[in-house]
Amino acid sequence: MLTMAQALDALLAAARPLAQAEQVDTLAANGRVLAAPVTSSLQVPPADNTSMDGYVMRAADVPAAGTRLPVSQRIPAGHVGSELAPGTAARIFTGGLIPPGADAVVMQEQCAADGNDVIVNHVPQSGEWIRRAGEDIEAGSVILPTGTRLTPQALGLAASVGQARLDVVRRVRVAVFFTGDELAMPGEPLKPGAIYNSNRFTLRGLLENLGCEVSDLGIVPDTLAATRETLRKAAQGHDLIITSGGVSVGEEDHIKPAVEAEGRLDMWQIAIKPGKPLAFGQVNNGSSDAAFFLGLPGNPVSSFVTFLLFVRPFILRLQGVADVSPRRLPLRADFELKKGDRRNEFLRARINANGGLDLFPNQSSGVLTSTVWGDGLIDNPPDRAIAHGDTVQFIPFDGLLA
Repeated sequence: MLTMAQALDALLAAARPLAQAEQVDTLAANGRVLAAPVTSSLQVPPADNTSMDGYVMRAADVPAAGTRLPVSQRIPAGHVGSELAPGTAARIFTGGLIPPGADAVVMQEQCAADGNDVIVNHVPQSGEWIRRAGEDIEAGSVILPTGTRLTPQALGLAASVGQARLDVVRRVRVAVFFTGDELAMPGEPLKPGAIYNSNRFTLRGLLENLGCEVSDLGIVPDTLAATRETLRKAAQGHDLIITSGGVSVGEEDHIKPAVEAEGRLDMWQIAIKPGKPLAFGQVNNGSSDAAFFLGLPGNPVSSFVTFLLFVRPFILRLQGVADVSPRRLPLRADFELKKGDRRNEFLRARINANGGLDLFPNQSSGVLTSTVWGDGLIDNPPDRAIAHGDTVQFIPFDGLLA
């Protein structure tokens, strides 16, 4: 069996970042990936300004607490004051520009207004409470490099330098379908032996979170002919085809022969639990650009975990993201696992009130409840037992589901 690292390296080596880009409004770019760097044409802040409401003055004019200064002007944010005369102060509000001649701000809580004067009850240092021009961003600097996956704060950063539109990689076009005569949709009566198709909802949600353009081709009958026909349809106009179920080698598992007939396929046995079977290949579409194919196992937790570990980084790499590794936290195990598995286990767990990890009691690949109860995965190496107090590697869901 392949290790997780071997399988992931093979996937990422095959992923060709999409070349096509488009320009979108910055307000509509959340979750998209930059196709070109964002360079600032200005400095931020554009000029020295105050970070506090208070009074701006010359520090040298306040030799001791209790100094009285006449207030010569008022400077709200968005207004430019006149040069500050020696021996005077100006009332100033957060974001207000520091007038020429001034070099310190004293917050209003340390001052007392007295008619047209202010009593300064604090001896300021030069530069106190002043935000200097360019201290955040220098003109000409790259603030967001190519390949950045845009977060709300990244959009705010782009907006802070006046970027109204951004060049982003076009959305990855993904076709999904699901195999199994036992599958039914919520709202339909369950026949004997049938189950509801939970994977359809899980996988579509995961793909939408990654900003993909999703074509849902539904549930496909368990026949070779139907599977091949759906693959041909899915290969048209899509970058990636994802299936759930049918990747084993039983008589009713038609994914392998169907993909081999329509393209090429590698069937991988990966030394992880859950999610041992994974299929990777390409489906021809009549042109030089075949669609990638990823076949996930049908068990709901296996499908969920293999998506997070393999499909997510593959899609991110198609989008041009360089660092696709999930965040890992070394945390304390507040449980005991008496015996490890021969495979690399990904255990559903959650952080408790004491900062340690609790383990969901049933780690079966069919128990989808564990993925909702938990807030991440413990990456447990092969054959490793876990004792109370051991440090384990925890991968939070919040870094995998967005």
